[in-house]
Amino acid sequence: MYFKYIFFLLILFNVAACSDKKEITYSYEGTFNNEKGGTLIDAMSGEPSNLISMIAGDSASSAIAGNIFNKLIKYDKNLDLAPELAEKWVISDDQKTITFHLKRNLKWADGHDLTSDDVLFTWKLVTDDKTRTPYGSDYKLVEKAEAPDAHTFKVIYKQAYAPALDSWASLQILPKHILKDEDINHTFFSRKPTGSSYYKLSQWVNGEKLTLEANASSVMGEPNINQLTSRFIADTSSQFLELIADNIDLMNINPIQFARVIPSRPDLKKKLALYKELGNSYTYLGFNLKHHPFDDIRVRQAINYALDKQEVIDGVLLGLGEPVSSPYKPGTRWSDKALYPYPYDKNQALKLLHEAGFSDTNNDGILDRNGKPFTFEILTNQNKQREMTAVLIQRRLKDIGIDAKIRVIEWASFVNQFIKTGDFDAVILGWSLSLDPDQYNIWHSSQQKPGQFNFIGYNNKEVDQLLEQGRTELNPDKREKIYHAFSKTLLRESPVIYLYAGYGLTAMNKRIKGIESPAPPAGIAYNSYDWFIPSTLRRNEITP
Repeated sequence: MYFKYIFFLLILFNVAACSDKKEITYSYEGTFNNEKGGTLIDAMSGEPSNLISMIAGDSASSAIAGNIFNKLIKYDKNLDLAPELAEKWVISDDQKTITFHLKRNLKWADGHDLTSDDVLFTWKLVTDDKTRTPYGSDYKLVEKAEAPDAHTFKVIYKQAYAPALDSWASLQILPKHILKDEDINHTFFSRKPTGSSYYKLSQWVNGEKLTLEANASSVMGEPNINQLTSRFIADTSSQFLELIADNIDLMNINPIQFARVIPSRPDLKKKLALYKELGNSYTYLGFNLKHHPFDDIRVRQAINYALDKQEVIDGVLLGLGEPVSSPYKPGTRWSDKALYPYPYDKNQALKLLHEAGFSDTNNDGILDRNGKPFTFEILTNQNKQREMTAVLIQRRLKDIGIDAKIRVIEWASFVNQFIKTGDFDAVILGWSLSLDPDQYNIWHSSQQKPGQFNFIGYNNKEVDQLLEQGRTELNPDKREKIYHAFSKTLLRESPVIYLYAGYGLTAMNKRIKGIESPAPPAGIAYNSYDWFIPSTLRRNEITP
């Protein structure tokens, strides 16, 4: 009885303590000194599938791996190429040879030396036919690669290759001393990596979170923020609740939250900063061209006419997006200003479908051909904007007699069970693109193996030839003409329907300092290693 009484008192004490707890108020304004330490918490809609980015191919994996591994070179805040592992590089007069000179005293997180032998090893991995990677084609154009000494890496191309330097700004270098006897497709390293960059893996709890901690051996120097924790929260509405509850520090928000919710609430405006930037990505409806009836160009064009893209931009993005007519960022030289999206034209859509043999023979409102109703499934991942887009598409297709079902799937399952296997009719997805216009990996007919990026099965000899020409043409003006011709063909054939290029909308807790404003061309996150959290603004953190 005595122990029960003590236990009861303890409960009362705890309840009373909790009831007296007051919300901590922070003073976000003022001048703060740069400090090291603290934890930044963000939210990711999808959990990484693999921290070896050449194998993974998904944005969640690339985002995490980008904090762990380095590349030879990188893009700086003005989107100019700059040193990373290499301190300098020299291009031969015939444009076929690039010699990279590595920085001295480079180390892996485990203390081993990082040398040109690691770079050569990584090149051999990405070009090995046994490596299941969608990125190998760029590096297979290298006729010879060598590491004549510990600080020199040289590549010789069969012919001049325009995106050569850009490709070396994408390949993350892996440690030979750990992976030399491993099967890169099935290795412990994909979940327990050893890198060389700002952070190293500290903890990965399946389905919950992943934490990185500052790497004392980083070749780039130590970052200011000591820990980065990414929580896996598939539902973006749940992410937002965690943001306003101060349980995460930043997230990509939707247009309603950006334009209406946060501006209307003084408490949120006080603690959250908003950022808007047009990114290098677009959202699309893509067809499996190996499935009927999407192998018929008239059907694809009909669906293109049936969709009101401005309706999607206004309804889903609240106008915070741009129409797209090519697979390039609007406003760049690679985006052909003479091209325009298919206009919304229901009558033209019906005309093309009738030409393709579809009619409503049963008078049930659904078109059919050869006795089969025109019904198919649209797959997308757990992304509210894509789900809302799918609903608008579904309604417009119903108007012309097409029965479209919507299926929403968790990201990892979506990629592994459907995209990599080709088991889908149509998908709503997005492409994040590099700064170079080369899109051989996505559109060339040779890139259709499991795990490669041409998973819709697009096959066009004219496009293949244009993509091959574009890779070897060094004159920017001539390259522009090649990629404009490529874009024109894609628009006409409609293997995908461009829906929009949305603005990247970010909400970030004002405790995060050091963010450059206005945002440079590379975006606000280009210098995240310089961000810092003043000790007076940090959460109370329990350390083990």
